[in-house]
Amino acid sequence: MKAFRLDELEAERAANDGAYLQFLREKNMSVGLYALDAGDHDRQQPHNQDEVYFVVSGRAAITVGMETTQVARGSVVYVPAGVAHKFHHISEDLRVLVVFSPPEA
Repeated sequence: MKAFRLDELEAERAANDGAYLQFLREKNMSVGLYALDAGDHDRQQPHNQDEVYFVVSGRAAITVGMETTQVARGSVVYVPAGVAHKFHHISEDLRVLVVFSPPEA
């Protein structure tokens, strides 16, 4: 078993001065914490893996392909591999768990 605490992951991510911290990598998936503060711009590009976002905290909009929806704590969004997507209009600091399958390269 592997167990994690969100507050410890957030501290590690912040200490490494990055928006993303991968904290679990297995044969068929990887999991990370993605952080964007209010007003930030999401600069990610489409990925070669399917991904699922689970919003832990914050508020924003996300556009996946041509569809846009609002997200907040508890939102879950699936993004197919290769599809353009961005968080935007981030009104509250956003913290998102990201699951990639297969693992992010």
